[in-house]
Amino acid sequence: MKKSLKRLEQTIGSRSFRIGGYSLLAALLVIAIAVAVNLAVDAVPARLTKLDTSENRLFTISRQTEDLLAALPEDVTIYWVVRAGQEDDTVSLLLDAYQSRCGRLSVVKKDPDAFPGFVQQYTDTVTDNSLIVESSLRSRYVDYTEIYLYEYGDDYWYTGSYSVSFNGESAITTAIDYVCAGSIPKLYLLSGHGEATVSDTVKAAIQKENMQLETLELMTALQVPEDADALLLMAPKTDLSERETKCILEYLDAGGCLFLMSQPAEDDVLPNLQNLTEHYGVSAVPGIVVESGGQYYAWDTPYYLLPSLLSHSITEPLLAEGYRVLLPIAQGIRVADSLPENVSVQRLLLTSSGAYSKQAGYHMETYEREEGDLDGSFALGVAIEKTLDGGQNSRIVWVSSAYLLEESTDESVSGANMDFFLNSLNWLCEQEESSITIRAKDLSYSYLTISSALASLLSILLVGVLPLCYLAIGIVRRIRRNRQ
Repeated sequence: MKKSLKRLEQTIGSRSFRIGGYSLLAALLVIAIAVAVNLAVDAVPARLTKLDTSENRLFTISRQTEDLLAALPEDVTIYWVVRAGQEDDTVSLLLDAYQSRCGRLSVVKKDPDAFPGFVQQYTDTVTDNSLIVESSLRSRYVDYTEIYLYEYGDDYWYTGSYSVSFNGESAITTAIDYVCAGSIPKLYLLSGHGEATVSDTVKAAIQKENMQLETLELMTALQVPEDADALLLMAPKTDLSERETKCILEYLDAGGCLFLMSQPAEDDVLPNLQNLTEHYGVSAVPGIVVESGGQYYAWDTPYYLLPSLLSHSITEPLLAEGYRVLLPIAQGIRVADSLPENVSVQRLLLTSSGAYSKQAGYHMETYEREEGDLDGSFALGVAIEKTLDGGQNSRIVWVSSAYLLEESTDESVSGANMDFFLNSLNWLCEQEESSITIRAKDLSYSYLTISSALASLLSILLVGVLPLCYLAIGIVRRIRRNRQ
């Protein structure tokens, strides 16, 4: 027993034990420091601890989002609907960026398998990595298909190639803006006159602008609803009744707004619709407008018009990015030399001076100018504003082609037609300041291409030379220690 105690005393007092003890204390100290640093870093906002090194700055939110988050009027919760193990890393990092910038915004993960009843309160169909954005006022479901946008080229069926863009910030910021907005503009789509069909794509775009859309048939309604922020009259084929025209004029004279899309008449003119526009000093030119210069039309078709965009809050975003609007089969808009009192008209879309209106219309047999055709230039889109008593304004946007929102037409100009339409709605509803214009971010990658010879050389260096060098260094150091 005494020998054991003596041996223990010698061991504790030995140099190697002291060194080992110091090493253990140093290791414990390093671990404690690491834990403290991690706890401190977790308390620091993610924007200060995470660096966005992605090529397209996927996780760097825009100034529009920064301003919106800084001015949030109430608490907002983003429910991340995702099953365990199915989390999208890109969505996760973007949500971290939102949460780190606003104390009034929180992100809560919800597994649809664990909380089926919760998710069904908001939507019937659930996709992993979808989001539910909610405030005390309202909520919005953001499907995963809105976060990643896929664009398939004409050669997709041959090559299988397509492009993907990340629309996460636009989708989330628009949803936050929607759930926090004090009021949502309400649009009424007029029906009953063979109007052009408003596609689901257009309806979805209106919803993303945080506007509500309902259908209204004035033949059965006594008047335009009081909550109407704007009416949409989309290329009627038959005329309005006198009663409908009166209802619309009364609505406009009380400060209402109208988006009018028209088309060249096939046979008879529409006298009541004409009376409506002439009330504001504008009227339709008979016939179909044809351009004479190739730079002013598309697809080698002189009535597929590419008008010039004139400066206005509606067109400025398009002018800044160099976009064009495409208007097939359009009629000219004539602005009277003398406008009614308190009415102003600004031309938005204008043909060249070489354009002319074919009086044969749909029955034209040649694109060449013929006797009786009317010379241009012509407005194809106008913004009308009337100042009312009390400082209110009544606003109208008139575009003279029924194909403005036709999908293939819009795709031909990279979505500029849709942007023009949405900008018009924002102007009508006086929402220019609050509209969200965040573009999706391309997910294409840049690759470093090297030759086969260089690839072989790098493989030899990394797999053969460097390991041998480390091995040789180790052998030399071992031999030197043994000699000492």
